[in-house]
Amino acid sequence: MQTLCIDTNIYSALRRGDKSVVKKISQYERVVVPVVVLGELRAGFLGGSKIAENQQNLTEFLASEFVYVAKASEATTSIYAELVAELKRKGKPIPTNDIWIAAIALEQRARLLTLDAHFANIDGLNLA
Repeated sequence: MQTLCIDTNIYSALRRGDKSVVKKISQYERVVVPVVVLGELRAGFLGGSKIAENQQNLTEFLASEFVYVAKASEATTSIYAELVAELKRKGKPIPTNDIWIAAIALEQRARLLTLDAHFANIDGLNLA
């Protein structure tokens, strides 16, 4: 099964109707949304003027049969720790939430679709 993990900025691009993002997502059988992405999205909603509308759109997206919300597991914490150590050794730090997103993508064996170039610093992470 072809699995795609999406970053926060990809959900936002999808909501804006970005045709390249829609096309890319449609190529996968399963879309993983890390719980960290949900937190970032909901925090963003609270800073805007369309909280209820944004929340409703997210709820509808998450209800899609091809969308799966991935929580951090004990295994995720080990992957996260390894990524933190790897990035520190390389001298290439990235935001903490993005390390969690990468760890979940790796655990789910999913390609990660993002607009953030710093994910390329993570060895073994397949970017879509």
